[in-house]
Amino acid sequence: MANTYHQIYLQTVFAVKYRNAVLMKDWRSNLFGVIGNLINESDCKTIIVNGVEDHVHCFLGLRPAVSVSELMKSVKAKSSKYINDHQLTKQRFEWQEGYGVFSYGQSQIDSVYKYIQNQEKHHAKQTFLAEYKELLKLFKIDFDEHYIFKELE
Repeated sequence: MANTYHQIYLQTVFAVKYRNAVLMKDWRSNLFGVIGNLINESDCKTIIVNGVEDHVHCFLGLRPAVSVSELMKSVKAKSSKYINDHQLTKQRFEWQEGYGVFSYGQSQIDSVYKYIQNQEKHHAKQTFLAEYKELLKLFKIDFDEHYIFKELE
């Protein structure tokens, strides 16, 4: 739309179902490329996608006409289809229900980019669950421990 100006920077975080460590290093970067393309195809702008064996961080510029929930629904559905169609995991792949989304200003882009870029190094020191709870607390998001992630039944 003409005369619509925006700067909406979001980090989304989502996990493999039951936080299973199945995103293998030998194909993970291809998956991150697929996820980045899916974000771009939604008329948003991928800044960086990265993660480790059990979760993914997406840093993006959101277009105002795009709903975060619809974007995440599409990205998660199409990326899990990609994983299953290419038989990248031994069993049927699924993402955990839900996601985290956090907003940032222009001055924070560089630090968020570097944080996401260094996920492997970061997770050598801290678990994903600890990282996620830290983000929720940092952004003052109320949460119930029982509903953060679905545990293996």
